[in-house]
Amino acid sequence: MILSLEQKKLRRTGYLPIFLAGGALAALMPLVNTAVRPETFTGLSGNSFPILMDANWGMMAQLTILLIVCGCCLIYHTEYADKGDLKMNTLPIRQFSLYCGKLGVTLLAVILALLIQSAALAFASFRWFPNRCVSLKELVQGMGYELVLLFPTLMLMLFAASLCQNMWISLGIGIILTFAGSMIHGEHSLMTLLPFAAPYQMLHTIPPEKAAFCMTSCAAQALVFGAMETIYLRVRRNFI
Repeated sequence: MILSLEQKKLRRTGYLPIFLAGGALAALMPLVNTAVRPETFTGLSGNSFPILMDANWGMMAQLTILLIVCGCCLIYHTEYADKGDLKMNTLPIRQFSLYCGKLGVTLLAVILALLIQSAALAFASFRWFPNRCVSLKELVQGMGYELVLLFPTLMLMLFAASLCQNMWISLGIGIILTFAGSMIHGEHSLMTLLPFAAPYQMLHTIPPEKAAFCMTSCAAQALVFGAMETIYLRVRRNFI
């Protein structure tokens, strides 16, 4: 019910086309990069998936994070436009359920964007690495890991968007955090676990125990951001 309600709100907002276009733009990175200079990559030893990810995921991750920022700002802009949030308060619906509905819709959109990117990586592997084509298991594990790392980023950005009735404020916050994360993701410290920095990590570059620690950290962050949203909604009731 909540998901269908959110989908109705997003009609004619361009929400789905934004994620389709953003996912396609990120998917072009491995295709164009490999097509322009194939010898640079085909001459490297090893499996095709790590080669393609090492060369392209940095930009693909940044585009995906920016896509999340825009999506979260847009989905809450429809909530605050024309005092829509006050109207929703009159309905027998919990406010946190609305947040979960927005989270579910945005998560599905992010999964769609990652599927488009995965298809592009698989095609690039098949086209330029016919003898070292990526396996389905390797692709699912690698991109699934990225989805887990993107989840706290999504929750934090959605929380920031819920705080700001002016979409441009939350958009500015998201862009600042995006570029801050892109600058610290290469550091060897706990800062690489922060929501806007963690998605730049790749599963094949770290040992299994560190990957498990990163996913545990993401789960903990998600719980924290969910608790923050719950507290904010309870406090906001006293001022509406």
